[in-house]
Amino acid sequence: MKVELETYARQSDRPIVKPFLLVIARDTTHAGQLKQLIESEQFFDGTYKTKVIQVDSSKTGEEEDEMIERLLRVEQADEPTEIVIHVNMLKEGWDVTNLYTIVPLRAANARTLIEQSIGRGLRLPYGKRTGVTAVDRLNIIAHDRFQEIIEEANKPGSAIRLKQIILSPDQLKEKTVTVVSQSQLAAKLGIQPEHTSGNTLIPPDNQPPVFSVPAEQKLAQITYDVIRTLESQPQKLPTVNYLQRPEFQAQILQEVTNQYRPTQMELEGVTAKPDIASIVSKTTQLVIRQTIDIPRILVVPTGEVRSGFKSFSLELGALKYPPPSEELWIQHLRTNELEVLALGSAGTEEARPENYIVSGLMDFNDVSYDNHADLLYELASQVVKHFHSYLSEEDTKRVLRIYQRDIARFVHAQMQQHYWEESGPLDVRISKGFTELKPSAYTASASDPILDFHNAPADKSNMAKYLFGGFKNCLYPVQKFQSDSERKLATILDREAEKWFKPAKGQFQLFYKSGPDQLEYQPHFVAEAKTGVYMLEPKARNEMTDPEVLAKRDVAVTWCKHASDHAVTYEGKPWKYVLIPHDAIVENMTIEGFATHFAT
Repeated sequence: MKVELETYARQSDRPIVKPFLLVIARDTTHAGQLKQLIESEQFFDGTYKTKVIQVDSSKTGEEEDEMIERLLRVEQADEPTEIVIHVNMLKEGWDVTNLYTIVPLRAANARTLIEQSIGRGLRLPYGKRTGVTAVDRLNIIAHDRFQEIIEEANKPGSAIRLKQIILSPDQLKEKTVTVVSQSQLAAKLGIQPEHTSGNTLIPPDNQPPVFSVPAEQKLAQITYDVIRTLESQPQKLPTVNYLQRPEFQAQILQEVTNQYRPTQMELEGVTAKPDIASIVSKTTQLVIRQTIDIPRILVVPTGEVRSGFKSFSLELGALKYPPPSEELWIQHLRTNELEVLALGSAGTEEARPENYIVSGLMDFNDVSYDNHADLLYELASQVVKHFHSYLSEEDTKRVLRIYQRDIARFVHAQMQQHYWEESGPLDVRISKGFTELKPSAYTASASDPILDFHNAPADKSNMAKYLFGGFKNCLYPVQKFQSDSERKLATILDREAEKWFKPAKGQFQLFYKSGPDQLEYQPHFVAEAKTGVYMLEPKARNEMTDPEVLAKRDVAVTWCKHASDHAVTYEGKPWKYVLIPHDAIVENMTIEGFATHFAT
């Protein structure tokens, strides 16, 4: 869990969340025994000796103060606590967002467990769901009331959605790590990733840093920082190759000289002064060789942006609700008497049945009543007519009242297919001529070796778990592939491209529309060859016409056009987007061959 959270944080450039585990003990004696066991050498070799706190009434004085202090700081990444054992002291007011695992060892009814313990684990660390299962999931280890928890989760409106996970003994023993794959440029300059932990692995580089003397390393990193400040001057510096021009070399040298301060160990007359000009020149050449010009492109509408939904006919065949019963059954536990209470017209009564649907649709952020009233009532009328085809008028009202939210979601999902947006002319701005390569992060087994990417692993069905290395022209030391087709494409790129890589999340800041949402598109490969720069996307043959794939393709093609237009200003290489069916990837293919057949 820790590894998955660190990997996600590094991939999305967010703060690293430290998860903790909550153990619910039977009583204070049981809690003390658990703490003793967890802190022993027999429990995961003593890993958690200083990482557990016991929260109950057995603590007084200074011990109680320390317990409360650690409990209040448990969300902070630098606080060591990873396991909290409690009996019944966690009352109202203790809200945390990093509770990821609950181990209930005390008997309790499902409702109490959910409200007092599970409810704490449903708070999300980043304020909303990320779409990444490991980040959004709360784990509950087997409980004597587990079936009741399942039933509670299946109730309409429950905040819990269950998914069963069964771990094999081998999986429990397997240790995973977050692999931080910095760019080759960062490694050659001796730059280390921030906030590393015992779960962070930096893959070994076959080549040592270019500068081995500390003073030279310091100067090289200052030079790189100065170059980074020039990224935001695309009019003066549209491409990384301009860095070697005399006027920019003089500017960089002057700024580096101004910033450099020798350390106390560098005594004048005793320690040789570093050749600043030589280090600046060598660092600049390294940056040029290890960079692909990826401009930062901003497309800004110059006029009013308008959007809405087109009129259409709903597909209602799957929308079937039986006539509902509006009776509440009351079971008296003391007397075992069963009582049936008729609810009649409980709930909010609308003047028109269509109003239930319109009211439900108005809860969605992309639906404006003022702009869409006619369409909303048109769609609502279709739904009402559909229910009238097999229900009475009274039963239709009951269905609409009871299932209002579900019906509104059903209609809203189909509205997304008919969404439109228009604006005035678009203003294309280049805010950076080139951008720093972001570090990639992967979750991998700590015991598995880095494989040679030239050779397919024995288990191709589980390709995503392997780390591959052995590249010649890749801008990163290790990469992961989602399929063997991706691995084959990498062998072609490493053979033919001057440089290539798999972009990390956020490298391009490309976004495509999915209904009202703007989702980020992360291209699979980028490669620079002699004649151009290519954005390559391998896809399964049956996904080539998928609407989401086409939406990503369209934004990428537009981006490549803007990047090519920018490249014309400095006689740079054009960009091309290549969408490749996976079964067309064979190792005797060429980049130009792919571009000829599949470029868009």
